[in-house]
Amino acid sequence: MIHLQSVSKRFQHPEGGWFHAVDDTTLSIAQGEIFGLIGFSGAGKSTLLRLINLLERPDAGRVLVDGQDLTALSARDLRHARQNIGMVFQQFNLLANRTVAQNVAFPLEIAGWSKADIAQRVAECLDVVHLSDRAEHYPAQLSGGQKQRVGIARALAPRPHVILADEPTSALDPKTTQSILSCLKEINQRFGVTVVIVTHEMGVVRSVCHRAAVLDQGSVVEVMDIAGGEVDARSELARSLLEAA
Repeated sequence: MIHLQSVSKRFQHPEGGWFHAVDDTTLSIAQGEIFGLIGFSGAGKSTLLRLINLLERPDAGRVLVDGQDLTALSARDLRHARQNIGMVFQQFNLLANRTVAQNVAFPLEIAGWSKADIAQRVAECLDVVHLSDRAEHYPAQLSGGQKQRVGIARALAPRPHVILADEPTSALDPKTTQSILSCLKEINQRFGVTVVIVTHEMGVVRSVCHRAAVLDQGSVVEVMDIAGGEVDARSELARSLLEAA
């Protein structure tokens, strides 16, 4: 489903010099997985996530999603391919002057859906995230958890094969965090959508992930298997993340 082949991404320091956010990393994520990217701050998790849909373009390597080499596509074909990849952001990124329903409709409008199809799909997605009664509310009228569920509905609207979630629960309290994770898990199970979650919390990995990659200084240290909330951690870094949970 998702194959990163020897991808690297570096950024220039403001004072000069370069640092590698992602360094010669190879990783495969299977269809239908909930896959975690975990590590301490600055490990390269969010950059690696953004390489999957080329919000960050790698300096080297290839990114394949659904058999397509995204790094080889034209700008037009890449825009089309991105319709199969939804994105959930840490800070929600909702449009303040649009209602909940209009926020969910936004990617469908860009994709050229008809008004009738948009209305039907928006209603379906709001039902999935249990926000049908908030369709005409504005973001300012919502709690943090409700805003994030709108973000999930918006990501789900174009019927993507993949949803990328960048620290989707870091701004939320523990109870709301569990509701968001349950929502992502339900979407994964109902629709078979592959979900990739960036997190620094081992509790998130234990709760929903099938596997997780541990990152350190832009490299994958190990890929952990998770079964029934039990994490098979072998590296010292992974064990330290477990101890910090």
